[in-house]
Amino acid sequence: MKKIGVLTSGGDAPGMNAAVRAVVRAALANGAVPYAIYEGYQGMVDGGHRIRQMAWQDVGGILYKGGTVIGTARSEAFRQRHGRLQAAANLLQHGIDNLVVIGGDGSLTGANLFRQEWPGLLAELVQNGQISPETAEVHQQLTIMGLVGSIDNDMWGTDISIGADTALRRITDAVDAISSTAASHQRTFVVEVMGRRAGYLAMMSGLASGADWVLIPENPPNLDDWEDKMCSVLKYGREIGRRDSIVIVAEGAQDRRGNRISSEHVRQVLQDRLGEDARVTILGHVQRGGSPSAFDRNLSTLSGVAAVDLIISGELAGQAHVIGLKGNKIVHTSLEECLQKTREINEAVDTLQFNRAMELRGSGFRESFQTVRTLVRAQPHQPQPGQRQLRIGVLTAGAPSPGMNTVVRAVVRLGLDRGHKMIGIYNGFSGLVSDQIEEVNWMTVNGWAYLGGSELGTNRHMPANGDFYAIARNIEKHNIEGLLIVGGWSGYEAALSLYNQRTHFPAFNIPLVLLPATIDNDLPGSELSVGADTALNSIVEAVDKIKQSAVAARRVFVVEVMGRRCGYLALMGALASGAERVYLHEEGVSIDNMRDDVALLKDGFRGGKRLGVMIRSEGANDTYTTEFMCKLLEEEGRGLFTARQCILGHLQQGGNPSPFDRILGTRLAAKCIAYLEEQIGQPESQSACIGLQRGSYKFTDFQDLPRLMDVANGRPKEQWWLNLRPIARMLAKPAANGQLSVDN
Repeated sequence: MKKIGVLTSGGDAPGMNAAVRAVVRAALANGAVPYAIYEGYQGMVDGGHRIRQMAWQDVGGILYKGGTVIGTARSEAFRQRHGRLQAAANLLQHGIDNLVVIGGDGSLTGANLFRQEWPGLLAELVQNGQISPETAEVHQQLTIMGLVGSIDNDMWGTDISIGADTALRRITDAVDAISSTAASHQRTFVVEVMGRRAGYLAMMSGLASGADWVLIPENPPNLDDWEDKMCSVLKYGREIGRRDSIVIVAEGAQDRRGNRISSEHVRQVLQDRLGEDARVTILGHVQRGGSPSAFDRNLSTLSGVAAVDLIISGELAGQAHVIGLKGNKIVHTSLEECLQKTREINEAVDTLQFNRAMELRGSGFRESFQTVRTLVRAQPHQPQPGQRQLRIGVLTAGAPSPGMNTVVRAVVRLGLDRGHKMIGIYNGFSGLVSDQIEEVNWMTVNGWAYLGGSELGTNRHMPANGDFYAIARNIEKHNIEGLLIVGGWSGYEAALSLYNQRTHFPAFNIPLVLLPATIDNDLPGSELSVGADTALNSIVEAVDKIKQSAVAARRVFVVEVMGRRCGYLALMGALASGAERVYLHEEGVSIDNMRDDVALLKDGFRGGKRLGVMIRSEGANDTYTTEFMCKLLEEEGRGLFTARQCILGHLQQGGNPSPFDRILGTRLAAKCIAYLEEQIGQPESQSACIGLQRGSYKFTDFQDLPRLMDVANGRPKEQWWLNLRPIARMLAKPAANGQLSVDN
């Protein structure tokens, strides 16, 4: 029987508790014995009560908590060989030779050294008589699985680390709030964020918030007179109508000579040279605290389960690997390689090899940096002589989705900066029919980065009959050479209808590109849609509040979420919130299901359970409605529990977009502009939809869309998230004693 120890080390990060929960429950579900090591490596050195066997119930109610409930501490003792020798002895007392370490590069460096020394430590323990030769023989190898828990997102081997998404939410929420007060007083704010050698938080928060200047360690300003350049950009922004100025500074920002650029220095420069009040806000540890986002909960959960699966399989016995995320897939990479690449990046930053540092960060980081540099400009570059100038239309279609405005802002500004004319089409396809079309400029989209809804306006209008003639006439009238459609299922159907009318209307022989924006995440050709992350966070926050309200009342809630017949929001919401049951149209609902669920709930409440949460996708079943399920539970739970329904409705479509959706939307926008530039003017231009597919941004030709669409159910034929259904079931099943935990 395998025994698995889990510990959190270094700085805490939101999502660590979700990872601990996943490791413990996945281990128990697979017949292994999990141990929590309290207070990080120091707890391993101390041993005794700080290494505790864990039961299913021990990790109940921690999914939504920030920090780490098993504690973390810096351990000077573990840095010394004698400390690691004692740690090995303490682990072997419990028969532990598998570790899941959740922490940053320093913590994982210590883990890797511990594994390398393991054979020598065993030999010394045998020599000292602390363990028997038989024990050493059984535990010859130490297996390490590392989960990167760091808000800085500064370690190679994963696209994003546990805690970084939550930290970005804290930053963007703060900058959004600061922007409003700055605009009220026409004031400049300098916001300092974490990141000693890593500019991820500064760069991405600048991208997401629409900041006016960003300073990161990996790529300092090129010019010696960067202060003058920064001030001139901000001053010109004021002259053309900006009422606020936001500068984001990473705590490790430096100039090209390695001199630190402090937030106070930036503030003083701005105040002296612009002649206006400037203030500094240092966000500090607020970035690290609080409840984790839905993304961090699910990333931590899936990473923890993957770590246990690899340990149980034995395929990496005696090795050390990092569990990370590439695109939308959990992967594992050699810990030694990850540490080596991370050291190379840090050394490049420390030795002022900035081109090398940017190269090692990867193409996605570099592309995002170039996009930020464009978006922070006060005005676009002036067109160069002979530069091709295209006329590109943009519209939003379908139901509103958080992030639509972010996309339109990015499309307009990136297009203008490349010398094109950008044509705004208001009120979706109905506006394209009725000629609600006008040219938009740089300042038209000012302040749109963080706005929810759609400033262009959107609806589900489907072109038909005479609409096609009117659309063709307006495309010719405004000389639109390419069209970008930002929207959901109905937007895709409307675009396909134009595409299919090309033989009748020559005006439609222009490249069309579709950008997925819908909370339902039900579109073909893309694993993630702009807006789905924001909706998922709304669901998780609502369920967290429901749990708090219901825990003292012995109550079951049936929570209905959007998605029509696509179960993405329901399944991922259940995984992130710890709901014990999720009802999906893809699986169906039967009376047998309901009977089993009622029996399970009754057993749980008899055993001390205090609340239950069931999540139902709105289109799960036409007969077993949310109201019906609630009444059935209320009837059967008499004397044990009451039941209530909660239909979240359109609050899932509202609110400012999450930083994840803003960043995703901006990246997709940049790709779409490049695609239209490539296709416009081609003898046989193509039309396509863009999407994140297996870690890359790819275009799917319109001709392939119909075969990818389950038209009858309004969802893609391939739904990657359904592969996560067994994990959701496993983590929510009853403990061995039949009881369900509070957050099961």
